[in-house]
Amino acid sequence: MPDGERLTAAELGAELGARATLVQFSTAFCAPCRAARRILGEVAAMVDGVVHIEIDAASRLDLARRAGVVRTPTVLVLDADGRVVRRAAGAPRKPDVIAALGEAIDRAAGDP
Repeated sequence: MPDGERLTAAELGAELGARATLVQFSTAFCAPCRAARRILGEVAAMVDGVVHIEIDAASRLDLARRAGVVRTPTVLVLDADGRVVRRAAGAPRKPDVIAALGEAIDRAAGDP
């Protein structure tokens, strides 16, 4: 799924954040997924209007394939309109997530 492609609340099975959405593709036995869940949850709780949605890649193969998920965790950062702004595979680092959120929020606000 290239940057700029949109995901809707219906596709994700949850409402998008008012400012940005962190979408995490996980699998049941993925140890780094647990760390990603904690970090993304903490960041979403810190920033108003940001939500974290976790998707089981095995049960949503259609969406995982469309998103180009080849390993878990894979994280997509969506702007307020559901457009993919950033993506990363592997356990995220909190500063990187915060920076990507800043980009998504700025883009939604119309900043360059």
